[in-house]
Amino acid sequence: MRRSIPLYQVDAFADAVFSGNPAAVVPLASWLPDETLLAIAAENNLSETAFFVPLPIASGGGYHLRWFTPTFEIDLCGHATLATAWVLFNELGFAEPRLRFASKSGPLFVEREADLLVLDFPSWPPKRVEVTPLMERAFGARPLEAWAGRDLLCVFADEDVVRHMRPDHAAFHEMAYVCNIASAQARPGGEFDIVSRVFCPEVGVPEDPVTGSAHSLLTPFWTERLGKAELRSYQASARGGRLFCRLAGDRVRIAGRAALYLRGTLELPE
Repeated sequence: MRRSIPLYQVDAFADAVFSGNPAAVVPLASWLPDETLLAIAAENNLSETAFFVPLPIASGGGYHLRWFTPTFEIDLCGHATLATAWVLFNELGFAEPRLRFASKSGPLFVEREADLLVLDFPSWPPKRVEVTPLMERAFGARPLEAWAGRDLLCVFADEDVVRHMRPDHAAFHEMAYVCNIASAQARPGGEFDIVSRVFCPEVGVPEDPVTGSAHSLLTPFWTERLGKAELRSYQASARGGRLFCRLAGDRVRIAGRAALYLRGTLELPE
């Protein structure tokens, strides 16, 4: 006997397929064993696979949402949350304007706003830390500043440094951060306010194409640094992705588009 479960693959923070960050989305009626969830994520071999289960109406409704890299369950993932919301709104008939998710990072929300989906995520203001030779070796360039929380943020002199750096991925394993973010102010007068790249080899993702959760840190940092309430952000990976960010007290609003790439079915042994 085999069990069939639907699977969707959605490119998040993307205006069209083959850009942004691909995430697999797996709707479940109830939780599978954790080892099965991790095996599915490893088989998908994407930066994240999102799994969700409906919550009882008596507890407020919504969905319990979890995210797995190919090697690790992570505590917050923006692009796979955006992808999950896209599937619920566009494939599974969710008719309300606002989704509520319970997660390891507390309650998360996603709303429709014209052609954008808007994540409501926690704000993670970082604290300044010392720049070290290991950071320089890992990123392949000397940071001007370093800031840290769950993730490491290294600030560089300009956009070109970020776009053209050639990191030493092995060196990131020597640092105790989930994600390692390189960022700089974008060129004046251009389309964006900031650029970034994000490296997460510790959780099986050498370079993440577009990282929503990194903007829980980038948004409070750069809004204060630039004196702006809203940011136009570009993650300069090979695929690239656009994010529109706003600080809202102790929350951040991270907006983007998404595009469906694949509808499929998982065939699992009973």
